[in-house]
Amino acid sequence: MSEPEKLSDVKMDMANLYREEAYTDLKTGGIRRLVPVKLDGSEDTSRKPIFSGHTQLMSPHGPLPLQGAIEAKTLEDAVLKFPQAMEDAMNKMIEEAQQYQREQANKIITPADLKKEGGLII
Repeated sequence: MSEPEKLSDVKMDMANLYREEAYTDLKTGGIRRLVPVKLDGSEDTSRKPIFSGHTQLMSPHGPLPLQGAIEAKTLEDAVLKFPQAMEDAMNKMIEEAQQYQREQANKIITPADLKKEGGLII
């Protein structure tokens, strides 16, 4: 068995650094832009920025955070693609929840499972 990593062993990837920029309209959500940078902090134009969006959906149980990648080259492009990216993220979340429900519905419960859960065996 290997020894657990010590915090002092964790190293940042110096060739994969990004500066984070945040944009919001203060109503709908936000867009995060990760700008690739060199070790000296200057922009690394050999790599493309990464955009992601986030918003909240209201559910009967309260707000539900939603986030997803936005395939864009510029901030303007990311703003225009924001609605579709959030819809895609929502559909993915729904699909994953339905898959989880199917897996749980197909789970066979044995007496041993009931014992572990503290259930009664009659």
